[in-house]
Amino acid sequence: MDGIRQPILKYIYNRYRKASPTRDAVIELRIAYNNRQKYLSTGIRLFPKEWQRGRVVNRLDAAIINKTLDKLMNDVREVIYEMIDDDQIDIFAIPVKLAAKRRKTMTFIEFYKEKAEIRKHGIGKIAQGRYDLVPRVLEEFGRITTFYDLTPKNIIALDKYLEKKGIQASSRWHNYHKYIRRFLGEAIREGFLTTNPYDGVRLDHGNFDQSIEKFLTVEELKQLRDAKMPDERLERVRDLFIFQCYTCLSYKDLASFNMSLITVENGRKIYYDHRKKTSVRLCFPLLGPAVEILERYNGLPLSLTTKNKTSGKIISNAKYNKFLKEISKPAGLSQHLTTHWARHTGATMLLNAGVAPEVIAVVGGWANTKVLMKIYAKMQEKTVIKAVNDVEQQIV
Repeated sequence: MDGIRQPILKYIYNRYRKASPTRDAVIELRIAYNNRQKYLSTGIRLFPKEWQRGRVVNRLDAAIINKTLDKLMNDVREVIYEMIDDDQIDIFAIPVKLAAKRRKTMTFIEFYKEKAEIRKHGIGKIAQGRYDLVPRVLEEFGRITTFYDLTPKNIIALDKYLEKKGIQASSRWHNYHKYIRRFLGEAIREGFLTTNPYDGVRLDHGNFDQSIEKFLTVEELKQLRDAKMPDERLERVRDLFIFQCYTCLSYKDLASFNMSLITVENGRKIYYDHRKKTSVRLCFPLLGPAVEILERYNGLPLSLTTKNKTSGKIISNAKYNKFLKEISKPAGLSQHLTTHWARHTGATMLLNAGVAPEVIAVVGGWANTKVLMKIYAKMQEKTVIKAVNDVEQQIV
């Protein structure tokens, strides 16, 4: 052959020079041969401080990513060696041949796990755990293992399988199907698939109205606050729930509530923290009922096992939810309360009191108002009626 004997491979980061401390860029594998170049995107995005001398650094998953990059380069080299044996090197045919080669040895579940390990970087432990749900369910399901198994028929069968397990439509879509779909674009780009198996498949996404009905009205919350509980245990549980309602804290953030993060500004107590799930900043003033609870217990009554209610073993999420079901009856409520009800209640109260969604998002640490308004906060009909009545004279 004329020219270079075989292609030269090198990883290139930030080819377009657009990366910055706040903007990531992709790693690409450059294949150079006979004055021509082909770039293969790895789909791996890094910030400048995470790439040094051709290796990933300063990340907890650096070893995993470097191993992935080494494997990709070795796979490309094997394809090139096969081309050399055939005496026909075409660097633009490498992606197709590489995909065909990998498809024979890599299952979709393996592909998913490999890509998921990279996507887990920088997100909370709960969010990381959601990536692990899919491979476990696919292994139990048994009909989607290889890329050839990714057919519309099997996607529908998977949905029915999840439904039989008692998983609601909205949860099936958001916790399983959406996670699978996230990796299909990469699979298509890398040649494992030619089409998206979800194309043309109509799945029930669930009714979000069912999610946002989980709230107490202001009147119901007052009824719960004033109710006499049958014992001290349920009184503590009730007070924790009330505190959640007036702070919009999730269970995880409630369990890690830190009194030292409270500051006093203009005579008001303000709490600053980051959500444990997403690391999103949250900030809110402690309203009267919340302050009252903190003063009554000299902290939060997170322990049900010790006389010192603010220390000792913290009540688990499971036990907390179990005991919450017991506080409705003494208060004359029919709802089966869970810890999620508190966060929904807090967001809904603030929204209907006229607080802007952008402000509520900061209070509860929501990353954006879209999720807040779609799932957590519900505009009540009486608020709509009052708002329209108030402007009648201006428009009639």
